[in-house]
Amino acid sequence: MNTIKKFSIALCASAIMIPAYSQAQGMHSQDFGPKVGDREFTLSGAGTSSKDFDNGTFGVSGDVGWFLSNQTVAGIRQSVNYASVENGDDAWNGSTRGYVDYHFGQHQARPFVGASLGGIYGDGVKNTGVAGLELGLKYYVLPSTFILARAEYQFLFDSGDSAEDNFDNGAWAYVLGMGFNY
Repeated sequence: MNTIKKFSIALCASAIMIPAYSQAQGMHSQDFGPKVGDREFTLSGAGTSSKDFDNGTFGVSGDVGWFLSNQTVAGIRQSVNYASVENGDDAWNGSTRGYVDYHFGQHQARPFVGASLGGIYGDGVKNTGVAGLELGLKYYVLPSTFILARAEYQFLFDSGDSAEDNFDNGAWAYVLGMGFNY
């Protein structure tokens, strides 16, 4: 069995065991998650590579948020991305965005929807505004620690008119990470 298949099987087995571990520890869903006034920190990553590892990208995103209610968090997100191109110039870029997310439910698995607004800057990109809609899932593995999966539909703009024009030309950004409430 190749390495990717072994890794996939191990990842799936781990994901299946998380709820079983939580139940064995006597944790109940009402013990999980934030309360009004709590803060949140997340760290996520994403990356790609060619099969020969000649070209690749890597990105890191960090969020700091404050819970305005048990379901609503508002905060700031910083992303940094790096692209390595064989026979080309390597490039760095980043974005800083404010965001608001609304979470559904009070259990260990908490889906959410939200929006973000900010700016993008760096090598190979035009310094401009960026806005987006997002959806995701937080799964609490401990009372204040969770695994995060998020997809953002982002579009660039220079003005209100260009935001309306560019919405249909957006792109999806995906992250997987971990976070905790404090």
